[in-house]
Amino acid sequence: MNIKLLVIGGWLLAAISFATPVGAQTPEYTGNRVCTKCHFSQGDAWRTSAHAKAFDSLKPNVKTAAKTKAGLDPAKDYSVDQNCVACHVTGHGEIGGYKTGMNPDDAKLVVGVSCESCHGAGSIYRKAHGEAVDKLKSSGIATDRQLLVEAKQNFDYEKACARCHLNYQGSKWAGAKPPYTPFTPAVDPKYQFDFDKAVRVVGDKNPAHTHYKLRGVFKGGTVPAIRAEIQQNALEEPEE
Repeated sequence: MNIKLLVIGGWLLAAISFATPVGAQTPEYTGNRVCTKCHFSQGDAWRTSAHAKAFDSLKPNVKTAAKTKAGLDPAKDYSVDQNCVACHVTGHGEIGGYKTGMNPDDAKLVVGVSCESCHGAGSIYRKAHGEAVDKLKSSGIATDRQLLVEAKQNFDYEKACARCHLNYQGSKWAGAKPPYTPFTPAVDPKYQFDFDKAVRVVGDKNPAHTHYKLRGVFKGGTVPAIRAEIQQNALEEPEE
């Protein structure tokens, strides 16, 4: 808090200004390039995934059999349908996120279901990542992961997945609401989403990206137990 004394019309007034707390800043999406410049192995794995190509599946005459089965018109361009786009891009309508008609070069960073779709808008925690890397390099000391928790980096991956995979009519997920996805287990059993089976997959069969062991920049923190399990079973980083 900063206090300044002002003299106005013969009266002595105290003007108090409050600094905006870190946790209150408006989150902004930074794009997948910011993440993958350090997490390059994860980035390479993600680029070959269905999540990376999610936006392309909305285009005309793509995934025609699946669309027909779900009662959609396979010739229609669903990439401009606001009821569909949100689950096929990153940060739809948010600051720094995907917006219909945006510059194609900028769009490349936020089309598809990328890093920030699961981990949250990067602006709120990217600085903490950079400082932690510098700290580890200079002192060999890891940073408490609780710093990321407090900065609102998302570790509730199950909720992040459910927003799209379980958002259909008749879903048992309490957060389901319109617009619903037409790709439901009633249409095809393959749309039955099981978070544990999907996220715990080891190796290149993981639908999001192959999990690699992280470099020990952060330690500890109050995060879901599944994170520790994923890291325990993660693959070693490929040698450069």
